[in-house]
Amino acid sequence: MSEPRDGVIRVAWRGADRFDMRIRRHAVRADQPADVGGSDTGPTPAELFVGSVAAGIACCAEHYLRQRQLPAGVDVTARYGMGVCPGRIDHIDLSVDAPGLPAGLRASLLSVLEHCALRTTLRIPPRVTFEVGQGGPETAASPGRAREDRAARPAPPRA
Repeated sequence: MSEPRDGVIRVAWRGADRFDMRIRRHAVRADQPADVGGSDTGPTPAELFVGSVAAGIACCAEHYLRQRQLPAGVDVTARYGMGVCPGRIDHIDLSVDAPGLPAGLRASLLSVLEHCALRTTLRIPPRVTFEVGQGGPETAASPGRAREDRAARPAPPRA
């Protein structure tokens, strides 16, 4: 039986530009490269974002192949670039390699990929809201770890 996916991801600061994301029972580290002040102990948030889009496309393509009883084994390569004004990911180019896909189904697969949930999210962005708190039970430090003074923290990391 799988764990329920409750739509909650928790991110905790681990010093400098390091953050640990808790997603269900999984932990993922995000950091910045050393040349911009991080420790390079994990991908940047931007890399994780692009990687998530690529993984979503790969999953969608694999489902497509499986439904049609075609050979599995999709690889996706993502290339992206950063814009500066405003700072953002300004393009993502995805290359899908599906060796078992017959040439006649290429257009069909492309149509399905255009409707992948993450691709659709980029086309129709979600509402993003912020709430700033002072900490509490939801943001308490993990057991055995002293809570750092939030006022002494460095500036927020670059994403």
